[in-house]
Amino acid sequence: MPSAADDIASDIMSRWADTFSKFDPEAQASLYSKHALFFGSNPTLYQGRDGVAAYFKGLPKWNSRAVRFTDVSTAQINPDLVNFAAIASFDVDGSPKLSVKITWVIVREDGDWKIVSHHVSSRGALI
Repeated sequence: MPSAADDIASDIMSRWADTFSKFDPEAQASLYSKHALFFGSNPTLYQGRDGVAAYFKGLPKWNSRAVRFTDVSTAQINPDLVNFAAIASFDVDGSPKLSVKITWVIVREDGDWKIVSHHVSSRGALI
């Protein structure tokens, strides 16, 4: 039976995948906290919603893109905080391009759930 943390993460994953596929950086950024820290697929740390929007605006202009989340784990830390980890697999222009480990910290902010920390890393061993 899914937990509250699973339901919260499922909703965020669904909205994240939808806005990602629609090439809508502002809608994507709206899923993040105003205090967000964001490490994506490049070495730059982006901060806040403006930083998140800048990251998504800087991605290549593919014809199509989609993301699939697997191996999802969640933990409800307290009533206002959820920890999330998964594998995010990205398909771009009809073919698999990238699969990464992704972690989010999801916080209740202004009555809605927002991603306050976003980090991706390689699935391969680094050391």
